[in-house]
Amino acid sequence: MSDTDGKKPLGLGGAPRSGQVKQSFSHGRTKSVVVETKRKRVVVPTAAPKPGTPGAGQSAAPTIYGDPSKRPAGISDAEMDRRMAALRAAKAREAEDAVRRAEEDRLREEDRARRREEIETKEREDRERTEALRLKAEEEERAAKAEAAAKLAAAEARRADVLGTRPRSATPAPAAAEAQAKQAPATATPGGDPRGPASAKPGLAPRKTDRDRDDRADRGAKRTAGDDARRTGKLTLNDALAGEGGRQRSLAAMKRKQEKARAKALGLGQKAEKQVRDVQLPETIVVSELANRMAERAADVVKSLMKMGMMVTMNQSIDADTAELVIEEFGHKAVRVSDADVEQVIDTVKDTDENLAPRPPIVTIMGHVDHGKTSLLDAIRKANVVSGEAGGITQHIGAYQVTTDTGAKISFLDTPGHAAFTSMRSRGAQVTDIVVLVVAADDAVMPQTVEAIAHAKAAKVPMIVAINKIDKHDADPQKVRTDLLQHEIVVEAMSGDVQDVEVSAKTGKGIDNLLEAIALQAELLELRANPNRAASGAVIEAKLDVGRGPVATVLVQNGTLRKGDIFVVGEQWGKVRALINDKGETVLEAGPSVPVEVLGLSGTPSAGDTLNVVETEAQAREIADYREKAAKDKRAAAGAATTLEQLMAKAKADLSVAELPILIKADVQGSAEAIVQAMEKIGNDEVRVRVLHSGVGAITDTDVGLAEASKAPIIGFNVRANASARQSANQKGVEIRYYSIIYDLVDDIKAAASGLLKAEVRENFIGYATIKEVFKVTGVGHVAGCLVTEGVARRSAGVRLLRDSVVIHEGTLKTLKRFKDEVKEVQSGQECGMAFERYEDIRPGDVIEIFEREEIQRTLA
Repeated sequence: MSDTDGKKPLGLGGAPRSGQVKQSFSHGRTKSVVVETKRKRVVVPTAAPKPGTPGAGQSAAPTIYGDPSKRPAGISDAEMDRRMAALRAAKAREAEDAVRRAEEDRLREEDRARRREEIETKEREDRERTEALRLKAEEEERAAKAEAAAKLAAAEARRADVLGTRPRSATPAPAAAEAQAKQAPATATPGGDPRGPASAKPGLAPRKTDRDRDDRADRGAKRTAGDDARRTGKLTLNDALAGEGGRQRSLAAMKRKQEKARAKALGLGQKAEKQVRDVQLPETIVVSELANRMAERAADVVKSLMKMGMMVTMNQSIDADTAELVIEEFGHKAVRVSDADVEQVIDTVKDTDENLAPRPPIVTIMGHVDHGKTSLLDAIRKANVVSGEAGGITQHIGAYQVTTDTGAKISFLDTPGHAAFTSMRSRGAQVTDIVVLVVAADDAVMPQTVEAIAHAKAAKVPMIVAINKIDKHDADPQKVRTDLLQHEIVVEAMSGDVQDVEVSAKTGKGIDNLLEAIALQAELLELRANPNRAASGAVIEAKLDVGRGPVATVLVQNGTLRKGDIFVVGEQWGKVRALINDKGETVLEAGPSVPVEVLGLSGTPSAGDTLNVVETEAQAREIADYREKAAKDKRAAAGAATTLEQLMAKAKADLSVAELPILIKADVQGSAEAIVQAMEKIGNDEVRVRVLHSGVGAITDTDVGLAEASKAPIIGFNVRANASARQSANQKGVEIRYYSIIYDLVDDIKAAASGLLKAEVRENFIGYATIKEVFKVTGVGHVAGCLVTEGVARRSAGVRLLRDSVVIHEGTLKTLKRFKDEVKEVQSGQECGMAFERYEDIRPGDVIEIFEREEIQRTLA
């Protein structure tokens, strides 16, 4: 039964064309189906009729686009025009694209062919060069063999001549070889047949059998040559025994060589030229940092050091000399720099006159304690700072800026007058432009007044004398002027050059005159600064605030300090987080002569440090680390400078010196410094105060732990212990004392140190007795019969035995009797019996001196 039985083929109508389609099903079943296809009708536009033919005057549409009735519905002639135009444009674009693609393919093929030709040319040159070298080597080897054969033949000829057996017809080997070489071309046939003229006729082509034989011979020769070429790289036993050389290059090696040559021709894989660098080399450097600066691998640097005999790792430091050897070995240049060079990034350029602008004067108020310095400044500022100071005395250095009635700005520094605050006064004199020396009219010149004069002279700053308290009834301004003459201060009232102004901080009298004098002096100084440069200033005071962290009071001296600036100050660095002026207001910048509080430090700096703005945090951190390391090395060097003998002598001396250890925590750096200096002055050769630690901020658990270990009290000046520290101190028995006035602190520490002094022992002579007779009593020993000649003899008193006015024994009495009774004392003119404790060498005529010891408690001056 066929596949088409009873079935009509699938028809499409029209003129069909039959065909078969094979259908595939699952499980390997197939079925053939007979189908018929119909050609697609293609509409071909007919040509336009010639003029004069029938139908020329009819519509052009049917002629050009065919019968309108056979078009798709809704297609007009205009639409057909647009479609045909679009078709022609598309065909034109396709033609252009084809031309462009063909051109690109041609250019690409040319470039590829050019590169291929370059590579082939390079490979051909390499092959030719290799072949030329091989031929040259073979020629040299052939020449060497010919020379050896010639020498051998000559030797054989000489031997034959000696023996007389040389044949007359023998030809020398070189001549025979030469004749054979000349005869070889003549015997070759024109057809190239090596068999000679006997096997081929001149001018005739070789027969087919000869050609087949020649082809087979050529293939065999090639195969043999190929086998020989393949085996040239292998080392056989015969080759090894013959000693003809080592292994030849393998096929893989030849391929690698060709690939390298191809890559080199294309400009790929070329090593970059080594760059020679100038390596900054400090006194010591870590191996990994040295590798980074040379742009080399750390492992290579470690390997180089190990070759030198140094077993180091990449995290260890090496000295500059070794590092210089490594740098030279790697082909770089070493540039020696000092650790101190890190500070060269600080801007120290000199300002030109065009960049300078007028700045407010900086005025420091100095004088003796309780002479009215702060009260005078309060009268100028129209404020009340005195009421906020403990005990009514200034114990901090304050910085303020005042705007006068004329609009001029003046920056004031208020310094303490107490003797302990010498360093504060010295810092105030160093950063100031003008010093106002305040002297009380009723007290005249005092010790701290003299010290303030010395600071002003050392700083070489002009001075204005303000005679305060003229409102008091016992005020004597003339006495102040006269006393100042003793210290080479001649005021204008006495024909000198130092301005003097009589003022009263209480009534405000003379304040305007003082401000005028300051303005006049500032005008004479022509104070100017550059506000458009990196800021620099001096730290007036520093403290550790609980909520704000380390805070420094900075007086800007040059440039403008802005929020966000990165700076370094002493051994600390930071970024300006906030600027607060003397009124407690937050500002965005501070120009020259403006005092501000700076927040954002990494630690509490020392008062008197210089603040400098730098560009990056890395520079600031590097400078701070260098300064910290230098300070640590300086302290270590100071301790290591002593010899062993000096250390032994110091230890021996310390055995006889009593120490009072204390810990000091203060509110600001200046106060802590002043207290430490005051403590160092307390003591003498027998006792001294030792400050174990001093710092700023609240008392913490760490301070309590240190105090417990050293058995020392904690002194808190205007600070308190936190709750945890208080609880810890109670548990460990650590004493914490709080003070707000430096007088009380110094007096208490002095009293405590006085308690460590040994009591002074005084001897009071109370009587003398003369030995009249010596008796020997059983169970007692020798007993002296004495007559008390002066004073009184007491049983509890000490005695000395004098013989010929020389002390031969000192001790105590074992017994004191009158008649047979034991008595406590014997009056002058009475007789008694005395026996010495553990001493019996007594004789008649000896004198007994009787005395009592009295201990008197000493105090520190």
